Amino acid sequence: MSTYFPIFVNMEGKNIRVFGGGKIAARRVQTLLAFGANVQVTAPQITKKLEDLARRQGKLMLDYHIYQPGELIKEDFVFAATDNAQVNDAIFRECRQKQIPVNLSSDKEKCDFYFPAIVQEQDITIGIASGGRDHRKVAEMAKRIREWLLCR
Repeated sequence: MSTYFPIFVNMEGKNIRVFGGGKIAARRVQTLLAFGANVQVTAPQITKKLEDLARRQGKLMLDYHIYQPGELIKEDFVFAATDNAQVNDAIFRECRQKQIPVNLSSDKEKCDFYFPAIVQEQDITIGIASGGRDHRKVAEMAKRIREWLLCR
C-alpha cells in the first residue's frame, strides 16, 4: 500500500455527499460543516444528532433513502459510511466511474483519501492520519497534541 500525501483543501462551498446516517457519519459531517462544506447525508435512518445538526445548520441536507446507483451528479467528494459492504462497494464503483474522490470508512483499500483527526488552534490546523492502519493511535496522538497545546 502506498503512502498518502497530506494535502489541505478549501472545503468552503464544496458539495459533499455522505452515505450513512450513523455515528461515523455524524462525526465526519460535523467536521466538514466546520470547514464550510455543503453536506448532503443520504441514509434510510439518520441519527438524532444529525437531525439536530441539520436544524441548526443551513449547509446540511438530509435525504432519507438508501443509495440508488446513478444518483451521484455534482459531488466534489463522497464518503461511504453505511453498515452495508455491498452498498459501500457500489458507491465506490460509481465514484471511480465518475472520477469523484471517495472514502470508504470500512475499507482503506478503496479510499482515494483518508479523513484525518483534526487539531485546531486559532489559524493552525493539524491533520493526523495513519494511512488507514491504526485509528486508535491517531486518536491518541490527536489527544496528546491537544493536551500539549492546552499546557503551553
